[in-house]
Amino acid sequence: MPRPINVLLFSSLFPSSPRPIHGIFVETRLRELVKTGRVHAKVVAPVPWFPLEGKRFGEYGLFAQTPRFEHRNGLDVYHPRYFLPPKVGMNIAPYTMAMSALPVIKKLVADGFALDLIDAHYYYPDGVAASILAAKLGKPFVVTARGTDLNLIPQYPFPRKLILQTAEKATASIGVCRALMDTLAGLGANPGKLHTLRNGVDLERFVPEPRAAARQKLGLPSSARLLLSVGHLIERKGHHIAIAALPLLPPDVRLLIAGGGPDRATLQAQAERLGVADRLQFVGVVAQSELKWWYSAVDALTLCSSREGWANVLLESMACGTPVIATNIWGTPEVVSTPAAGVLMPDRSPQGLAHAWQLLMANYPEREATRAHAQTFSWDETTQGQLALFQAAI
Repeated sequence: MPRPINVLLFSSLFPSSPRPIHGIFVETRLRELVKTGRVHAKVVAPVPWFPLEGKRFGEYGLFAQTPRFEHRNGLDVYHPRYFLPPKVGMNIAPYTMAMSALPVIKKLVADGFALDLIDAHYYYPDGVAASILAAKLGKPFVVTARGTDLNLIPQYPFPRKLILQTAEKATASIGVCRALMDTLAGLGANPGKLHTLRNGVDLERFVPEPRAAARQKLGLPSSARLLLSVGHLIERKGHHIAIAALPLLPPDVRLLIAGGGPDRATLQAQAERLGVADRLQFVGVVAQSELKWWYSAVDALTLCSSREGWANVLLESMACGTPVIATNIWGTPEVVSTPAAGVLMPDRSPQGLAHAWQLLMANYPEREATRAHAQTFSWDETTQGQLALFQAAI
């Protein structure tokens, strides 16, 4: 058996103690890889520099609270600070990110970490920064694209240029759905270097719980029909569409929104304006370990996002036996691919959601069938695909 590969995971999309669910899917993929015993890993997860802590500073206050080092779930995680000024931040971020991380990585190597490969997540600025680091350290690197990094950022000319240069220098590019790699190829990247390795779902953490018991545990009404929307409270996640659909849904349907973010007051005001505030409940940020109860308690999960590479919440809900209603974008059709999984909206609108709800309720799947669909998305294939790419790279 070959010796373990020493991998440095590099990404600003990684959980921290102040932001425990931020980029949780990146941590999960790495933990699955480490479990094989064929990889030793360190994590460098840069955060923007900000001088002041406190809730009034929002996400930037959380950046300031992030420790320089922490040990999470068996992984050593380093959080160097990089300079991200307003207006010009997008164009200089790869360079400031790389400069902040280089001394940390050099010290790790000096202290005995025999680095073989850099595994970067999120193409811009993280992947571009990784290409700079790899050149300075003389090591190969791979980059995983996850959504907005390829379905939004390339519209800006300078980042697009750097993304294509990085794709050429990388040993491999990985997309969490085929649509992302098709997009990168369409931008001009070499198709021979592009690979699709989907995110899996933790089938031990996300398991069906009896619906009645879950509702009792969470203090939810036993007789109502419940629709759940999970995600950061920002426009892109589409919670406002789910609220706007409530007047079009049967009066016994209630909407639960799990997540935190800057749009909470705006969404509350929208519900009051539409006269559906009594049918809406904000449940706040829910820990990963508790999400199974919310998925199990509801009749359906809805995801009204305008952009998603590969939405983990869809698989998490299905693993708990609950079907989904989702916008027909990017990698989502690769997930919602059978009637047991749920229904894709005909369009991203309140009317589209209401129509999809009717279709789902008219042909509601058995929980066992929904769970069985999720079981086809284990981590095994992705883990083995990564190991093969890493071994070839070194």
